[in-house]
Amino acid sequence: MSEQQTSNTEPPKKDSGKKKNLVSNILIVVGIALLVVAGVIWFNNNQNYQKIDQENERVAEYAKLSNDEDTPPQVDWEALKAMNPDVVGWLQIPNTVVNFPVFQSGDNNFYLDHAPDKSASIGGSVFLDYETTAPGLVDPQTIVYGHHMRNGSQFKQVADMDNQSVFDGVKTVWYVTEKNGPYNLAPLYLFYTNENDTEVRRFTFENDPEFRNYISTYYKDAVAKRSDADEVIKHVKHLFTLSTCNYYDGYGRTLLVCAPKSEIPGTPQYQEAQAAAKAAEAKAAEEKKAQQQSEPQAESSEGEGQAEAEQQAAPAAPANEEEAQ
Repeated sequence: MSEQQTSNTEPPKKDSGKKKNLVSNILIVVGIALLVVAGVIWFNNNQNYQKIDQENERVAEYAKLSNDEDTPPQVDWEALKAMNPDVVGWLQIPNTVVNFPVFQSGDNNFYLDHAPDKSASIGGSVFLDYETTAPGLVDPQTIVYGHHMRNGSQFKQVADMDNQSVFDGVKTVWYVTEKNGPYNLAPLYLFYTNENDTEVRRFTFENDPEFRNYISTYYKDAVAKRSDADEVIKHVKHLFTLSTCNYYDGYGRTLLVCAPKSEIPGTPQYQEAQAAAKAAEAKAAEEKKAQQQSEPQAESSEGEGQAEAEQQAAPAAPANEEEAQ
């Protein structure tokens, strides 16, 4: 190779090196920018999570919990309603972070981003579906929503119950209302669905077969369930469903279906409910029998009184013919 050829080929090599340095510098700048953005996002998320935790701590003061999971929360309804009259109930799952008031508004959007005191909050609040009859457990199905927060708050531990061992560890769900209940509930099964599934939001049914068909439609897709769920779902009359988000492709929604223990055969609550129902039936039968026995006596007394009144109202018979004339 000649000197002329060598000198002609060297400049391009220098230009190529400059281009590589330029690309490297751009990548470094972009990398630093991404780190800065990530840091800002991390900081903002931490700030938001701290705010959510503070909100949860404040609102938790409205309920007194017992160390015994068989004892329901004792709620200060007067103070809670003074803060927010939208409150309809209190939800608690012993041995988890789930311990929140439940609100209801005129739609399913407001409490997605509003705290219990109605201030703006990325964490939102736990709320009852606006089409569910308040305060809940009135319709055949009640649905309550909560966010799946990555920091573990709100309904994160509900979503974690898709693990069978975690599911088996939850024996009790408390739903307390001011006038009805408290309701001692047990998880039945958990399944996934997606945001396009509008059929899942069913609260009333035409008849019992339609209700059973609804249950079986989603039960067949259960990813976690109680060992005797196949038999239990034949008897329950009310579903209490907790709904939250998940991050699984093709899904997006996790629903935990619970039922009152008073409707689950084999539980002490079921035995108590059956005994109470029989006692109520016996009392009603006695009252009906007593009413039926009193009705003939009342009719007889009424007849005697009417006859006596007629006799008193009749004119006196004439003593002789002259009086008659």
